[in-house]
Amino acid sequence: MLFVKRIKLSFAPNLELEFIDRDRAIKQIYELGEKGIRFPIVVFGPEGCGKTSWLLQAIEVLKDLDYSTIYFNPMRKQFEAEVGVEDFKRRALEVVKQALSNHALAKLVWIVIELSREAIRLGRKRLAIIIDDTFHYVGVKEASSIVKSLLELIEYPPASYDSIVTIAATSEGLSRREIGRHGWALLRSMWNMSRKGFEELYKRIPEPKPPFEDVWRITGGNPRTLSLLYQANWSVKRIINEYIVGREITPSFIAKWREWLERAVENPDTLWASNTPKELVNELIYKNLIIYNMYDRDPWFWIDEPPPKKELEIGIGRYVAWQTPLHREAVRIALKNIRERL
Repeated sequence: MLFVKRIKLSFAPNLELEFIDRDRAIKQIYELGEKGIRFPIVVFGPEGCGKTSWLLQAIEVLKDLDYSTIYFNPMRKQFEAEVGVEDFKRRALEVVKQALSNHALAKLVWIVIELSREAIRLGRKRLAIIIDDTFHYVGVKEASSIVKSLLELIEYPPASYDSIVTIAATSEGLSRREIGRHGWALLRSMWNMSRKGFEELYKRIPEPKPPFEDVWRITGGNPRTLSLLYQANWSVKRIINEYIVGREITPSFIAKWREWLERAVENPDTLWASNTPKELVNELIYKNLIIYNMYDRDPWFWIDEPPPKKELEIGIGRYVAWQTPLHREAVRIALKNIRERL
C-alpha cells in the first residue's frame, strides 16, 4: 500500500481517531490524481458511511501529488483553499465568510465554482475541487446544474491546465436519477466499512463496550452510527427514537404503507418489485432510510470495497438496502407501535 499521512478525525467529544482502513479508496484517489479524469465524480452512499472522512483524507493525497485543493462542506460550514496564492486564499475566505453570515449556503457552491475558475486563471495546473454534502441544500435540478458546471470547468477551462479532479459527495438520493440520466458525471457508490476495517475502528474505542458481533449487527459497519451509540452509552433505544423523530417515521406514514413496510423490513428487495408504489420509494429515499437501485458489485462502480451481494441480517438486498440495520429497526419499531394501538 502506498504510504500516505493519515489524518486525525473527531470521532466523539474528547476522542480523536486516525483515519483507518479504506486502503482501496485511497488508492483510487492516487489513480485519479495521477491519470486525471474527464468527468466529475459524484459519490452517493449511506449517511455516516465515511464519505466526508474519505474526502478529507483524499485532500492530503492530492496535495502529495502537487494539486491545489478547494474543499467546501456547507453542513459543517467548512471552506478551505490551498492554491499556493496567499492573496487568492485571503479574498476567497472573505467572500465565503460573507456568504455564510448571510446564510446563503445553497448559493455558496456557485461561489466556490467561480473561485475554482479563478484559480485556473491564476495558473494552477493541477486543481482538485471537493464539494461535500451540498445537495441537501439545493433542489434536484440545481444539484444537476452544479454537476454540469463542474463538467464545463473541465471541458471549457478559462486557461490551460494539466489535470482537474472534481468530486461531489452526498447521501441525498433523489438527485441521483437526474444526474445519471444526463451523463454529466461518473456516479459511484460508497458503502459502510468492511467488517475487517470496522472491527479495527471498534477496537480503538475505549471500554466498556458491547461485544463486536453485537455492534456489527446493530450498525452494519456504519462509523457514524458507531459514534452515536458510543455517545449514547450504547443505548440502541435512544438512537432508534432519534431516527423515528428525525426522519418523521410518523404513525400516518406507517399506517399508509404498513403492508409494504412489513415486507421491506424482512427483505428490502421487495421494494424493487414492479408494482411497488413510487411514492413510497421516493419517501424512503427522501427520509434517507434506504439506498435504492444498488449498483452491480463490480468494484469498478464502487469507492472502496462494495458491499455483499446480499446480507439480509444487516439489511442489504441485491437491489435495495437499508442505510443501516438501525434505520430498518426504527421502521420495525414504528410498525410494532402501530400494531399495539390497533
